[in-house]
Amino acid sequence: MQLLEFEQPIQDLEEQLAKAEEIKKAGSVDIDQTIDELKEKIVNTRKDIYKNLTPWQRVQVSRHPERPYTLGYVRNICDEFIELHGDRNIKDDTAMVGGWGKVDGESIMFIGQQKGENTKLRQYRNFGMANPEGYRKALRLMRLAEKFNKPIVTLIDTPGAYPGSEAEERGQAEAIARNIYEMFRIKVPIICIVIGEGASGGAIGIGVGDKVYMLENTWYSVIAPESCSSILWRSWDFKREAAAALKLTATDMYSNKLIDGIIPEPVGGAHSDPAQMYATVKKTILDTIAELRKTPIDQLVKNRIDKFCAMGVFNE
Repeated sequence: MQLLEFEQPIQDLEEQLAKAEEIKKAGSVDIDQTIDELKEKIVNTRKDIYKNLTPWQRVQVSRHPERPYTLGYVRNICDEFIELHGDRNIKDDTAMVGGWGKVDGESIMFIGQQKGENTKLRQYRNFGMANPEGYRKALRLMRLAEKFNKPIVTLIDTPGAYPGSEAEERGQAEAIARNIYEMFRIKVPIICIVIGEGASGGAIGIGVGDKVYMLENTWYSVIAPESCSSILWRSWDFKREAAAALKLTATDMYSNKLIDGIIPEPVGGAHSDPAQMYATVKKTILDTIAELRKTPIDQLVKNRIDKFCAMGVFNE
């Protein structure tokens, strides 16, 4: 597993463990106790590191190349999954995926941004940055779910909507704004989960829901720390300070009442134990759907609108 720069103490211990296991394999010395102590120390060191992550370190974890992506969650959560394609206008946007999934007998419409697992797939998926047709495809699938009275789950993981001139020519801003407007009014339960990066309008374009959750080591903000640093300090060198100032972590977002809950990750991040992460997200989805179904749909829509309209309002 690839380690991040702040995980250097873990890497040092793992190198010691590898050497100890080589010595054991050679059969010259009995070092079982040393190996057990190193394994325990690795576990404890990882716990200590992840207990005190800075905002910038959480941003790094959210971008880990081995972190599970949208299709990873969908395929491991669902018993069956049928992917749907196209916006019925321009083309199929591979950065935005969606389709019907069956989870323990519950039919759910899953929608989310998909990053690639390797260089070739990252280019194919446009690094998870959707074009206008991606957001229009997402809205088409949401209306389809509404037609059949099925809940919607969106999985958010994007560095932002695609900023190219061709995207702007095809109405990027309008497509995102239309999604936000329509998601307020869709008459089925909507659950939004930030599973990685939640940047700018690219994230909020599928981020309006009755319940909005963030995984523990994710971020959600109007701008990425590097971009904020380049605007305020004319340099990317202050990205750590920008990450702290933006209050973009799950804890910050929850304390400011901008999300409804934080989904815990395995120690070491979601990539350290994907199976556990899939199980946790699956339980959260099913429990939340059961909870939301207790509220009449008209009241659910009203609550959704009221919740988002109250954000940013304050009294002096």
